[in-house]
Amino acid sequence: MATKKYDVIIIGAGIAGLVAAFESLNLGKTVLIIERNTKEHLGGLAKLSFGGMALVGTPLQRRLGIKDSPAIALDDWYSFADFGTQDVLPKQWAEQYVNESAEQVYHWLLGLDLKFFPVVNWVERGQYKRGNSVPRYHVLWGTGYRLVERFEELLKNHPNQARLSYLFEHKVSDLIQENGKIVGCIAEQENTGQKDLSFFAEQVVVATGGITGCLDKVRENWYKPWGQAPKEMLNGSHPFADGLVHDAVSRHGGNVTHLDKMWNYAAGIPNPKPQFEAQGLSLIPCKSALWLDHTGRRIGPEPMVTGFDTNELCRRISQLDKPYTWQLLNWRIAAKELAVSGSEHNPMIRDRKLFSFLKEVLLGNHRLVRQLQKESDHFIVASDLRELVNQMNHLNGDHAIDYEVLKNEVTQFDDVIRRGKGLWNDDQLRRIQHARGWRSDRVRTCKPKPILDPSAGPLIAIKLRLITRKSLGGIQTDLQSRVLNTLGAPITGLYAIGEAAGFGGGGASGFKSLEGTFLSGCILTARAAAKSIGVGV
Repeated sequence: MATKKYDVIIIGAGIAGLVAAFESLNLGKTVLIIERNTKEHLGGLAKLSFGGMALVGTPLQRRLGIKDSPAIALDDWYSFADFGTQDVLPKQWAEQYVNESAEQVYHWLLGLDLKFFPVVNWVERGQYKRGNSVPRYHVLWGTGYRLVERFEELLKNHPNQARLSYLFEHKVSDLIQENGKIVGCIAEQENTGQKDLSFFAEQVVVATGGITGCLDKVRENWYKPWGQAPKEMLNGSHPFADGLVHDAVSRHGGNVTHLDKMWNYAAGIPNPKPQFEAQGLSLIPCKSALWLDHTGRRIGPEPMVTGFDTNELCRRISQLDKPYTWQLLNWRIAAKELAVSGSEHNPMIRDRKLFSFLKEVLLGNHRLVRQLQKESDHFIVASDLRELVNQMNHLNGDHAIDYEVLKNEVTQFDDVIRRGKGLWNDDQLRRIQHARGWRSDRVRTCKPKPILDPSAGPLIAIKLRLITRKSLGGIQTDLQSRVLNTLGAPITGLYAIGEAAGFGGGGASGFKSLEGTFLSGCILTARAAAKSIGVGV
């Protein structure tokens, strides 16, 4: 019986894989997508994402009076990335990103009937080094859920849909190489355990995500200058993002780089409804909350405030005595500032309910606060500070937090606020004021008011851990998304896209991301691969 051969095999059905499939069908190619998960999880992490993208020089920025350009963005990128002298390809991908994100992502998605919410957020502003000089964070109306849903529709209704095949619940364990060319891959069926299934194609595209779904690999590749990885971490990725195909690429001569560069988050809580071990939810922590260590002391001397340097927050937390921290706040702050990253906990944006979304923004997202209070034991609500401390210690099963210590910390902060705006000699308050200076952040950041103010209660404490998310390193590729060997030459027949390629070049973001470079990085690298396949490069 003859073995069917495809023009393109795509390993992984995340957004990078779906975009590559769409563009390949546009070229008239026959395509096989092999996905390890079930059909219901088509789209991978993208479907669960908030849908934010860092885009440069868009009409939306110009309408909001934001003066941006590829030159400004590249300067910001280099500041955060801290590239080394050997990072030639990551630098090339960074330059390609800032030059092409408006046309190849923003306008392209608009042309596919996707829309962006009419505000641009300002994230990763930088702390010790400059981050985003201007707001660039564009949010898809409908979140990443709508992005995946739209590409499902595009593939299902494509004129060349008959040329597309899916194979779900199959784990690719190796590649097939003949005469120096990758000609296919080997997989096994996840449920039956049937192994050594061979699939052949002219071109193989790796779109499997990164390594941060495997906590053992995260610890193994932890950035050495930071010391040992925290003993406790949450998984904000998926167990199938385990680097299995990275290893296969290495065995066949591909160069895998910068796996110690990761984009993790500082504010994770255990998922109240986990689908796998150690699954977490990534909170967008409140700027107006006090960030405390395990004893209830404010982390310092420089206070921790989100929105400026996520990587630095992770570094500082990883070097504390205990692998967890606390945020202390009140209901007023939580209702205005707290969010959970992703589509699941943002149903008003995900389902494109504009009136309901605006109502939550203006009146406070009390729905989310009540949901977390009900579902999470790491989200503690109490009527007074002593009761709060008792519950915090009860959750830990110890007496690490002393009531008088915590009372002193929050009272000192509240006293500074009461002195008045002209006397706010506290760096956290300075950063809050800076954030409130931009219109879209002002509506999501509280005007400073004492935390212990009875009218702003009840009080809330949230126990947080580091949560994994994205690999910034990966399989090294050129600007056509072709996989390169250790000598820098393309491996014929093999491509890598999205997170598997470190979003281009094996590490396009360098040490730190400007945030929002992931979904758009998947799109750019996937489109580059398809273009290269189309011209036979």
